[in-house]
Amino acid sequence: MTDYLNVCGYPLSIFFIVFCTLGITTVALSVLVLYFRYFLRFDDDLATSIYHTFVALCYLTPILGAIVADSWLGKFKTIIYLSIVYAIGQVVMAVSAIHDITDTDRDGTPDNLTLHIVLSMVGLLLIALGTGGIKPCVAAFGGDQFQDHQAKQRSTFFSVFYLCINGGSLLSTIITPILRGQECGIHSQQKCYPLAFGVPAALMVVALVVFIIGSGMYHKTEPQGNIMLDVCKCIGFAIKNRFRHRSSSYPKRMHWMDWAEEKHEKLLIAQIKMVLKVLFLYIPLPMFWTLFDQKGSRWTLQATTMDGNFVRFQKHPTTVNPILILTLVPIMDSVVYPLIKKCGLNFTPLRRMTVGMFLAAMAFVAAALVQIQIDKTLPTFPSSSQSQLKLLNMGSIPLTVTLPNNDPFVIEAATASANYLTFEEESIQVSFQSPAISRTISLAKNKRQTLLIPSNLSAPMWEVTDDVMAKPEQGANAIRFVNGMAGAVNVSTFGSIDYSSASNYSLISNGKATFTITNGANTCEYSREFGFGSSYTLLIPSHFVWGPTCSESISGVEDIQPNSFHMGWQIPQYFLITCGEVVFSVTGLEFSYSQAPSNMKAVLQAGWLFTVAIGNFIVLIVAEIAQIEEQWAEFVLFASLLVAVCVIFSIMAYFYTYMDPAEIEAQFRDKDGTEESDKEELQMQKKDFVDHHNEDDEAKQSKM
Repeated sequence: MTDYLNVCGYPLSIFFIVFCTLGITTVALSVLVLYFRYFLRFDDDLATSIYHTFVALCYLTPILGAIVADSWLGKFKTIIYLSIVYAIGQVVMAVSAIHDITDTDRDGTPDNLTLHIVLSMVGLLLIALGTGGIKPCVAAFGGDQFQDHQAKQRSTFFSVFYLCINGGSLLSTIITPILRGQECGIHSQQKCYPLAFGVPAALMVVALVVFIIGSGMYHKTEPQGNIMLDVCKCIGFAIKNRFRHRSSSYPKRMHWMDWAEEKHEKLLIAQIKMVLKVLFLYIPLPMFWTLFDQKGSRWTLQATTMDGNFVRFQKHPTTVNPILILTLVPIMDSVVYPLIKKCGLNFTPLRRMTVGMFLAAMAFVAAALVQIQIDKTLPTFPSSSQSQLKLLNMGSIPLTVTLPNNDPFVIEAATASANYLTFEEESIQVSFQSPAISRTISLAKNKRQTLLIPSNLSAPMWEVTDDVMAKPEQGANAIRFVNGMAGAVNVSTFGSIDYSSASNYSLISNGKATFTITNGANTCEYSREFGFGSSYTLLIPSHFVWGPTCSESISGVEDIQPNSFHMGWQIPQYFLITCGEVVFSVTGLEFSYSQAPSNMKAVLQAGWLFTVAIGNFIVLIVAEIAQIEEQWAEFVLFASLLVAVCVIFSIMAYFYTYMDPAEIEAQFRDKDGTEESDKEELQMQKKDFVDHHNEDDEAKQSKM
């Protein structure tokens, strides 16, 4: 290898590659499922399915990328070309999130969702293809930059490379939710998904430019054929040859791969046997990834129904994962594993992986417990055969009300009945004791409604309003005003409200909100703090008085209580899943590398990535087959499946015999060398015989 410029013992080119890694891993995955759910209007199940399909494609395409890099373009060109594809995909995703493209009526909602869906799917496909060329190449290309005497620096590079991947992930989970939380648009202001997707696209372009700038410093190895193709050919020939000789008249061989000896080298066959032995252990592993990758889908959706009133975690709950990874990896390597070893416990790699799977299962048990507590705080909405009604007293005196199948109760002035009352009837009789008045009220099935009781009970028209029938999305608050005054008023954001009428709902973000109320001659400022996911009816009562203390007479009626179960309760499940990832994933990579033949490290790496893809497909299959309505029950189902798989894997690990691939390869190389020496000696003997025979012939010719 040619000597290149070194800085602190490291090739200068490495710094360009590390920067490129940071740019590549800054992807907007943390808001992707929210984009599906709230922009494209997919339901929870479809949003989860599309998310996991995309992740699965991202882990399937590296096999294609490895083949292209090793047998055709080489690592450098593959990274360049497919990074361009990757960047284009991110740009297309950013364009697909611009609601103004099809928002012809300028109400903030796209009028042609089909166009946005098509653009987003094209963008995700391009990203999946691009990442397939990058994942298997960047780390290997970085390793190619080191010379033989820089083994220590090469080892450090791979550690830094792993930390950069998680650093980029941390950067993404912090920045992109904050960018999404901004409001942007040409005609109307909405959640800024274009910015959340566009900034990572810009970072990717910058990283690609920096990577290209360092082109002259890189050591670029030429493609020398793909070992994966050789492996496939050898396995294919062994299967075909075994099928040809399936008759009992042919002698059996120790291993079915031995049927490839007629065409392929014994060393290659021995290497494939070692790989197959490890790949057999991979069979149960996808179940771990089935649970692990749901932290970006189901867990993110779970967080939107919780109280996120701390450190802005309501915008990026997955931030906990990369932070814990950066913390736990050195702790495990420097403290936990050495301590276990000092205690005399043989904590082998496969045992570590078993513990990691068990921790992931416990994380989902924790998620189920959290979901049960969340469900207790959710409102109970009427069924298709029921109606729910709340009564709002807009007057200045208490009212005693009698309803069918209910005891008489009192509604204080400027307040509402404590809870929604459920009825099976299509109409009910509402009676008041003082004054004695009765009204027949028609109810709508499968709806929540509020009866606005005016201060003058003799008024000819009593309005019944339709209330919200779902928790407000993304932690917003559904707010409306009711005017109990004798004249119309105008409320900022809500517009003009007539007497004894309600405004439309508006979604208000958490925190303090201020509203301006005016009747043309007078103005009143009203402020209120809102939490997450609530619905309120704000009543301007009949006895409202303009002046400095006007806001004190405005009362708030809680229709849906705010999210009360704190998002901090998600931290235990994130801690458990991250511990499982560190023990399982990092150990699995180390185990795969140590058990792989020297020329088949990439084959097992591709196999490892393939288990991630299969795990994401399992999410789709299980969720589709199970059709479980309760989210906590689905979490328990996945945890149970992983525990069962964990038991199976532990049995497989118990019977596994660890190998030394270098020693096995050396044995076959020695045999091949001995056989080659024997062949050379035989050739020499033949040559001596021929030469001696020729000398005798020459002597005979001389005599003649």
